[in-house]
Amino acid sequence: MELHFSRSQKSGLMGGVKFILEAKVGLNDAEQGFVKKYKLADTLLYEKGADKIDAATGAMSLIAARFMQMRVTVNDLVLGRTFECKDIIEIMAVQGQLKEATDLFHKILTAASTFEGEEVIRFA
Repeated sequence: MELHFSRSQKSGLMGGVKFILEAKVGLNDAEQGFVKKYKLADTLLYEKGADKIDAATGAMSLIAARFMQMRVTVNDLVLGRTFECKDIIEIMAVQGQLKEATDLFHKILTAASTFEGEEVIRFA
């Protein structure tokens, strides 16, 4: 498994800069097979801001809370996803969150690979 990042920037409407982060995971054939076999495509790997949606009162605060929410599924990583960020600090934060999500995804695929056969754990 490999996590690929691509960064770019574009001019905003008011003369500012928007930072773009694209993320995509490359899988080998066995890993792709596990995603299909165990139906992992919609598995939630990371969620931030869901508590703000629950606490939101009124339409405007609900819209703001949804805008600040970040959810990452297996499909997001496999198919690739683009994130627009307001500054470099936010890009770094999103990149860190995506690394966490990918680490969890890797652990899930590692666990999936041990369901066929036997695992021996030795204790000294």
